[in-house]
Amino acid sequence: MRTLHELPRFGDRWSYLYLEMGTLDQTAAGLVYRNKNGDRDVPINQLCVVLLGPGTTITHAAVKALAQNNCLLAWVGQDGVRLYAHSTGGTFSARRLLWQARLASDDKERLAVIYRMYQKRFPGSDLSGKSLEQVRGMEGMRVRAAYTQAAKECGLEWRGRNYDQDDWCQATPANRALSAGNACLYGICHAGIVSAGYSAALGFIHTGKMLSFVYDVADFYKVEVVVPLAFRLAAAGTDDIERRVRLACRQAFHEARLMERILPDIAEVLHVSDEPGESPGELEGRAVALADRAGDGRVRGESQPAGPGGVMEDGAPEGG
Repeated sequence: MRTLHELPRFGDRWSYLYLEMGTLDQTAAGLVYRNKNGDRDVPINQLCVVLLGPGTTITHAAVKALAQNNCLLAWVGQDGVRLYAHSTGGTFSARRLLWQARLASDDKERLAVIYRMYQKRFPGSDLSGKSLEQVRGMEGMRVRAAYTQAAKECGLEWRGRNYDQDDWCQATPANRALSAGNACLYGICHAGIVSAGYSAALGFIHTGKMLSFVYDVADFYKVEVVVPLAFRLAAAGTDDIERRVRLACRQAFHEARLMERILPDIAEVLHVSDEPGESPGELEGRAVALADRAGDGRVRGESQPAGPGGVMEDGAPEGG
C-alpha cells in the first residue's frame, strides 16, 4: 500500500504523455505501453496527465494505478486537439471546490477574481478605473498583437486565428501548431486544477463550458510559452507538425517552470493556500496509509527531481 508521502508534488512531476495506437497495461514492475515498436516502461508515479489518443487501449489495472498516483487520464482526438472525456482528480477534499464556487457565484467576488487574473496577464499595468469590457478588449488586442509579432519574427504570413476541426488539414501550419500546443497546455492546467480539488468547469472569465476554468488558467501562460513555440515550429516545416509541437512543448514547459507555477498562480488569484494537503477526515476512501505525518498534522509531500517530460510518443526516454 502506498503512503501519501511517496507521491511526488504536482510541481515536481513530468508534464504529459501522449499515446496512440497501442495498449497501456500494468505489470509487476509498473506500467508498460505496447505498440508496434515493442514494449516501453512508463513512469507510473511521475506523470501529470496521460493523453489517450485514437487506437489506444488501457486496462482496468492501469487506470487504477494511475488514479492511485494522482495522474489525470484524458481521452482525446487525433493529435490531442479534442477532448472527449477525463478521469477525476487525486484529492478527496472539497474545500477548494466550495471556495471556488463561492467566488464564482458572487458577482462582486467573481469580478475581483477576474481583475486579479487580468493583472497577472498585464504585470505592471494599472487597470483601475477600467471596465470589464475595456480590460477584455485589452486582452484581445494583446493576444492578436502576440500572434502578429510572432509571425513577423518567423517570416510567416498571418491572416488570423482560424481553423475547422472537421477539416483540420485545411488550416494553416501556424493554426495547427497553435491548436496542438494549446491542447498540451490545457491538459497540464486541467491536471493541476483537479489534482488540487478545484472544478474545471467553474470559470470566471470563461463561463458556460466544462473546461472554462482550464481556459482561464491556461491564458496565464499561452502567450508566453505556446505562441512563440508554435510559430517557430510552423516556420521550420509542415511535416508532422502536431507531433513536433507536442515534443517541443514538454521542453518549453520545463524551461518555463510551468509545473511549479500552476497551483501557486491559481491560489494567488483565488486568495487561497497553494498547499494541497488533506486532513485525516478528508481521506476516507483513499487507498493510502497515514504514517509519517508532519508536525503540524499534515501529510508530508516528498519531492523527486523535476524534469521536462518522461517518455516520448515512440517510447524513447526523454532527457531531464
